[in-house]
Amino acid sequence: MDLQLLGKKVFVSGSTAGIGFAIALKFLQEGAEVIINGRTLASVNNAVQELQSLVRDASVSGIAADFSNVEDVNNVLKAVPEVDILVNNAGIFEPKPFTEIPDEDWFRLFEVNVMSGIRLSRHYFPKMLAKNWGRIIFISSESAVFIPDEMIHYGMTKTAQIAVSRGLAELTKGTGVTVNSILPGPTKSKGVGVFL
Repeated sequence: MDLQLLGKKVFVSGSTAGIGFAIALKFLQEGAEVIINGRTLASVNNAVQELQSLVRDASVSGIAADFSNVEDVNNVLKAVPEVDILVNNAGIFEPKPFTEIPDEDWFRLFEVNVMSGIRLSRHYFPKMLAKNWGRIIFISSESAVFIPDEMIHYGMTKTAQIAVSRGLAELTKGTGVTVNSILPGPTKSKGVGVFL
């Protein structure tokens, strides 16, 4: 299938493993230029090498950034000033009883899961509108609508992603830009049990 992505520049946050890695791989198979991201340079370099081994002549590079750190986000925006497609996939989770979730945990999950996508979208969205083409995709979760009782704070962040995505979609009327959310279910990933 030709998705007409040849030469499109794509940034996928949180893409050294799991869903993000699979998304990066598919974009590479479609001929896009892909920038992947992970929290450590080692994980990024390993993922880049693996993607290069899976896709001949892959145009893939990577940048390390921890999306709980605003300075790291700003470094990404400087290193990658413009993209055609943004996939907001970075996210963290943890099972914890509601009464035992301190304020710090609520803020930490919100910072990574929601603010990462907001900060990236706030930068790239106007540029997409200016050239009248772009795609922003938020990888939310079915947990956004079926809130897990052991991860209410996680579910809240996924619901927030849908709200941000829907609001941005309203701002694209009459343009060649689209903003969407995808809500996958439980996903088995190497090194992690089940997430998203």
